[in-house]
Amino acid sequence: MSAALDCNVDLKYGFIIDHNRIRVVDGHITRYQINDFNQLIVGGHWITLSEKQREDVRALAESVHEVMPQMTLMAVDGVKLAVDTVQQVYIGLVGTDHKSYEKLTSALERVKKKVDKKFIHSGDNYYVGPGSLENVDELVDQQLEEEIEQAIDTSLGGILSAIAGLTSGSDADMERRVNELYERLELMGAHIERNIEPRTGSLRKKAQWFCERIESLNDIEERLRESIPQLQPYDAIVVGP
Repeated sequence: MSAALDCNVDLKYGFIIDHNRIRVVDGHITRYQINDFNQLIVGGHWITLSEKQREDVRALAESVHEVMPQMTLMAVDGVKLAVDTVQQVYIGLVGTDHKSYEKLTSALERVKKKVDKKFIHSGDNYYVGPGSLENVDELVDQQLEEEIEQAIDTSLGGILSAIAGLTSGSDADMERRVNELYERLELMGAHIERNIEPRTGSLRKKAQWFCERIESLNDIEERLRESIPQLQPYDAIVVGP
């Protein structure tokens, strides 16, 4: 797989998006919201906007409506790809009968559940939780990385156990087992090349698009924070080191 695309994005607040409203939330508190692409409410107070500010508010709302749903879908796709890859490698080397397969499956399910909590999608409604998105290929926070690492550790344990079993028995048995492992590796490699790599390439293209769009979105937010004093405390999108 290709190298990670470093985008250095940090969401300081969560975003709740529906078809005509955006809420920027800190836990259960709405810091600011945009209604109907042209009304800005900060801390519960409706802000009177100049024509230029109204244009920037509309541009921000349109960009959020474009970028955040795509980011939600990309996050789910990206982690599903990672989970599928780990699972396919494990099955290719060890199979589903090994005792550690159930542990691996359980660890991967925890990964999926954490993603589902951070990126929620129902109809036209989206929620994107706060957190660092430093690696757009992964789109996971530290806790999620730990879950993935645990899943990989579980799979490696099963793989090493299976390889250790190759040395038991007669020379003929060992040769047969090595040949079987080699055949599984060949099949696994072909499967990854056929099914995983195209999905990786597609995900990277989406990640590149997201990175460019989120930088543009950050520029709009910065213009609004400079021109509207009430917004200055709320830097929802941070791009850069």
